[in-house]
Amino acid sequence: MASKKQNVRDGKTESKGSFSGEPVNAIVEEIYARTGARGEVTQVKARILQGRNEGKTMRRNVKGPVKIGDYLILRETEIEARRAKGKITKGAHS
Repeated sequence: MASKKQNVRDGKTESKGSFSGEPVNAIVEEIYARTGARGEVTQVKARILQGRNEGKTMRRNVKGPVKIGDYLILRETEIEARRAKGKITKGAHS
């Protein structure tokens, strides 16, 4: 059985995601649609309030109750959610 070599890099840890730093705050500006198999996820437009992408608006998926003006804490701001197909069809927003 051959032995496997481990790669060691100067004590720095690597993560597979794009999370590289502190969580940032965002505020919900608009509610687009309900998504997910059962409509349990809400797609929203959020404005980033701090960090590298401050002022940028992006589409995000939020699980749980959400309304315009709510604050979100985002672990990363690099990836934007894909556009939902259709309008709000389930939940209190219909």
